[in-house]
Amino acid sequence: MPQHNDFDLIVIGGGSGGLAGAFRAAEHGARVALLEPAALGGTCVNVGCVPKKAMWLAAEVAGKLRQASVLGFDAPDCALDWSTFIGHRQRYIEGIHAAYRRRLDAAGIALMPTRGRLLDARRVVTDEGLVLSASHVLLATGGQPVRPDIPGAELGGVSDDFFTWRDAPASVAVVGGGYIAVELAGVLQALGSHVTLRVRGQRVLDGFDDEIAAQLVEDYRHLGVDCRLSTATTAIERVDGGLRLRDGAGEWSEPVDRVLFATGRRPNLVGLGLDAAGIALDARGFVPVDAHFRTAVDGVYAVGDITPAPALTPVAIAAARRLMDRVFGGRERAPLALDDVPTVVFSHPPIGRVGLSEAQARARFGDDVQVLRAGFRPMLHALAGSPQRSLFKIVCTGEARRVVGLHLLGEAADEMLQGFAVAMRRGLTLDDLHDTIAIHPTSAEEVVLMR
Repeated sequence: MPQHNDFDLIVIGGGSGGLAGAFRAAEHGARVALLEPAALGGTCVNVGCVPKKAMWLAAEVAGKLRQASVLGFDAPDCALDWSTFIGHRQRYIEGIHAAYRRRLDAAGIALMPTRGRLLDARRVVTDEGLVLSASHVLLATGGQPVRPDIPGAELGGVSDDFFTWRDAPASVAVVGGGYIAVELAGVLQALGSHVTLRVRGQRVLDGFDDEIAAQLVEDYRHLGVDCRLSTATTAIERVDGGLRLRDGAGEWSEPVDRVLFATGRRPNLVGLGLDAAGIALDARGFVPVDAHFRTAVDGVYAVGDITPAPALTPVAIAAARRLMDRVFGGRERAPLALDDVPTVVFSHPPIGRVGLSEAQARARFGDDVQVLRAGFRPMLHALAGSPQRSLFKIVCTGEARRVVGLHLLGEAADEMLQGFAVAMRRGLTLDDLHDTIAIHPTSAEEVVLMR
């Protein structure tokens, strides 16, 4: 670690965005200090994308094992030994931590296991009272899950708590309708819990295509998830047999063993010293930034979940890298394109989405919209007699039938979306898809065969 307290860049937050910014700035020769009091990698590596995907993979294996006996394999009923699997999961995460530490050391970045607070736009003080200065400061402190303000909310856990669980509860109520709620409900049901998904609104996954969201609910119900739409949760109380939940009409549910809230997240901004630096939050509580992720204060930047940008790890990473290329690399890169960001919900089956939903496209382009659909059972599910269905949609507009939205619900949707997202960035049209030879037999071929 340098023996001085003056740097070119101070990064507050060692999650995906902060690390990406620190590494890219160091590549350009900047002297960098990175402040992070907890485990490196932030939400994504420790209580988000990585352990979530590990649990999703375990759930996928469980589903395949159940299908195996139907298909003729001598496969006994298998239950996941959570302790064994979590050992593998944590070993994988610890490997990521070790890789980060090696890279930080090799890059000469000063890693400080402490919090930082802005004294002004150029100075940061640590919890220990050490004052650091730099010509540039990057804020990347991420977000955290919130509990709703209802009686008994303390009896329920949040998504972070899920990753401390060491077994599958016999019954669990997941409260929420966003991607975290949907993902955890699917994982728990596949791993042996009886899951009730309580959604305040009339649908799951606001912002995703309506038909895709409706088909997922149907698939979840076939899997055994008790999906209760238009069901507010107004209170929780402990009773004999577990926890029960009250809805908006005052009715109480049957007891469940655990309650898990997935009812939103908020930026980690408490104690960051934004007022001292002259930074005001927007109406939703985020740090306002321009297209290059600059705050209103010269030399202070923000990326990731504390900004209004999509709360996705790859967005934070890309934003931080482009920012550091401009600040320290002298590259006038174009603003990050946030209109066609591909994203995946790791539900069962997964959902892949890039571009506009049908409703969004019609609101923007009116009647100049063409929609194509393909609904089908994937081969494995058809062979096993499973009712699970896939649904693919293409949303086009204009005389050229340019593809402005692609929505995939089905096996391997998470893996097949990336290539189509690249094509859409290059102006993909429906004719381009029709001119492409299909790969048969696959689910992916449905994208180029839809008419």
